[in-house]
Amino acid sequence: MPESLLRAVGIHKSFAGVHALKGVDLTIMPGEIHCLAGENGCGKSTLIKIISGVYQPDAGVLEFNGKSLQKITPIDAILLGIQVIYQDFSVFPNLTVMENLALNSELSEKHKLVSWKRMRSIAQDAVTRINFDIDLDSIVGTLSVAQKQMVAISRALMFNARLIIMDEPTTALTRREVDALFRVILQLKAQGISILFVSHKLNEVFEISERFTIFRNGELVRTGQTSELDSAKFTYYMTGREFSEQKFIPGEIGKEPLLEVRNLTMRGAFEDVSFALRAGEIVGVTGLLDSGRSELALALFGIRKADSGAILVKGKGAAIRSPRDAVRHKIGLVPEDRLTEGLFLPQSIADNLIIAEIDRLAGRAGVFDREKRAREIERLVKEFAIATPDPQNAGQTLSGGNQQRVVLAKWLACNLDVLVLNGPTVGVDIGSKHDIHGILRDLARQGMGILIISDDLPEVIENCSRVLVLKAGKIVTEMDADHADEQRILAHMM
Repeated sequence: MPESLLRAVGIHKSFAGVHALKGVDLTIMPGEIHCLAGENGCGKSTLIKIISGVYQPDAGVLEFNGKSLQKITPIDAILLGIQVIYQDFSVFPNLTVMENLALNSELSEKHKLVSWKRMRSIAQDAVTRINFDIDLDSIVGTLSVAQKQMVAISRALMFNARLIIMDEPTTALTRREVDALFRVILQLKAQGISILFVSHKLNEVFEISERFTIFRNGELVRTGQTSELDSAKFTYYMTGREFSEQKFIPGEIGKEPLLEVRNLTMRGAFEDVSFALRAGEIVGVTGLLDSGRSELALALFGIRKADSGAILVKGKGAAIRSPRDAVRHKIGLVPEDRLTEGLFLPQSIADNLIIAEIDRLAGRAGVFDREKRAREIERLVKEFAIATPDPQNAGQTLSGGNQQRVVLAKWLACNLDVLVLNGPTVGVDIGSKHDIHGILRDLARQGMGILIISDDLPEVIENCSRVLVLKAGKIVTEMDADHADEQRILAHMM
């Protein structure tokens, strides 16, 4: 048996003159859990695609199981035992679990006739291997994110996987689902399968990985035993910056609520929810995936209609039946999925920045003031430190952190009183996450009321002055952040 399962040495890769990888190294041992970390754009995805045969390196050596890999295709990589589970899982949402699991086997073995009995047997063997209890006739599109992930893992194991690469596998999972995933990962390790766990979540890296490799700007910064790391070192290696972890201390808090919710109810989502948000406050709302937290955000912004209860803005009843109503009351929403709900990705960064204030930038005759538009775009790019060589580039050219900055900038250009953020830093790297938190704290100190809806408990505890815990659609407790810790919050959530 070779000493290493995978060995990448001096890997270079460029795209149109942009040097994505600058001589990076990576070694993965048989049966180990190895974390590959780095900020968005550091080269992680490029190396994964080289290992899996999607890209060919410009220079460097790639070995798997002691054999040199030259010009391999994705099929070659799969046959070698290399499987990649991407964030979208690459499943067929309109097919059943059984069909998703057995279809590749049927095709690869070139069966001319479909045998449903054979397909069911193949699928059942696949899910049994990781003790995954699921109805094989379920349509995959109806499954939860965690269940889709288990389908993807089960499918990977059908091809005698020796290395499974998991790309940001916990992005949309609750803590309970993360625990279940980690149990499966440890089962795979016990079977001798190596895991390359790609993540930038510190607590998860420390919890599950044995060794780590960190990239920054396409270069290898550090590799070693995870036990040698602490949070400060990990963050510094990833970003090149040192951050002080301090809880948010609000400045002057307004006496009267900017936003008040009284006995708000949406059948099947949440019931009898009441709270107040004052100027200068950052209030956190947390709960499990089915707690009603996302539906609450949509109701406050007029996307979903509550069945009963009242929303008050500055002490007066507000009929918020649409997003237009919410904006008129100076309420903005940073949605859970910025890619489909928060941005027009094919459109320019510039257009995304000014879309919410387009009426203000037009003259009385409705004619667009190009000079005013250009000044506003320049101001927002500078104020929110949006990293782009040209604001006329498409929104999809930005990293996740910079896309989130664009969503924030778009709303804050509207001079809001209240900002609701649903999962404000999902899929955002450490540096951008810290910067976004800094922006929110500054906005609160300037008199805005901010509501953070998140299941990222460290985010809630560090940035909120009060925390509301939702369970099964009801607020089960409210606590000051000074007295909140993860265990106390989890005890109420569970």
